[in-house]
Amino acid sequence: MLLKNIQEWTLLLVIFGFTALLGNWAGYEILPLAAIPGMIVLILVCLAGFILRELIPINFPSIAYISIIGVLVSMPWMPGSEKVVEWTNEVQLLALATPILAYAGISIGRSWTDFVKLGWRSIVVASLVMIGTFLGSAIIAEIILRIQGII
Repeated sequence: MLLKNIQEWTLLLVIFGFTALLGNWAGYEILPLAAIPGMIVLILVCLAGFILRELIPINFPSIAYISIIGVLVSMPWMPGSEKVVEWTNEVQLLALATPILAYAGISIGRSWTDFVKLGWRSIVVASLVMIGTFLGSAIIAEIILRIQGII
């Protein structure tokens, strides 16, 4: 069962990685060839975190394992950390967030009936949260761009 999970995680992470590389290229003009080593490091760190989550019998979220591994491999005393930091600096955060958020949106869309079962209040709260997040982000972006004199 673990091997099947590893295969599924790897496939999903490679798809995310490929999509993020394209976003990195389109949005930040960083060539995919320059960002591939960093993306491979990020995929391996995520995969290691998922595997640890399954192997260690403590109820600990995989994101915690992923964060701990990421911090450890980038610590200055860790052999090769300079290269890890150099490679991962070529992958921009928003290029990573876009495919992950798109996947989350698709997941919610696929289980919309489950979401509706939570009740109309959940739909109202979720809608307000999404509208608030969008408006908050737009206001912050407007302020920062005006301060910088871009608009």
